[in-house]
Amino acid sequence: MAVPSSSPYDNHAHDALLRTASALFLREGEVRRGVELLYFGYTRLTKSIDEGLSEHGLGRAHHRALYFISRQPDLTVSELLSYLAITKQSLGRVVNDLSKRGYIETRAGTTDRRQKLLRLTAEGAAFEAQLFDALRSKLAHAYAGAGQDSVTGFWRVLEGLIPEEERAMVAALQMDER
Repeated sequence: MAVPSSSPYDNHAHDALLRTASALFLREGEVRRGVELLYFGYTRLTKSIDEGLSEHGLGRAHHRALYFISRQPDLTVSELLSYLAITKQSLGRVVNDLSKRGYIETRAGTTDRRQKLLRLTAEGAAFEAQLFDALRSKLAHAYAGAGQDSVTGFWRVLEGLIPEEERAMVAALQMDER
């Protein structure tokens, strides 16, 4: 006798998630599946850090700022604005919030004193590392399950979503990794 499913989504769900892309991967159904997987995957990934952020009265924009400042100490405000693709007003609030909490410090530029350079404080670096550990754990688990070729394919798809004129900016973040 079959055991009733606890959810209507349990039936064939595992098989549906593991299916390979069809040769007709540009059809609407295949593209919709990709959009849905991006939505659900990103939501679950970021959920792993949301509680830690909310405990500090911060949101995802604050996390993204911490992340990019950690990747490039002495990042300029204008560079961070390019990475985050938010308004100057929104970035101003994020930078002020992080400064007030002692997570980042600003200093004048070396060649242009009007320029603001951003870097994490020791407390900010520790907090960013804690958040990154949660993301790394989730993503590493997914990477391990998918395998190297799939991870490379995933990266290529995401890179394809980045406008050509922004790819050099993204590639520069990986220069220290090689």
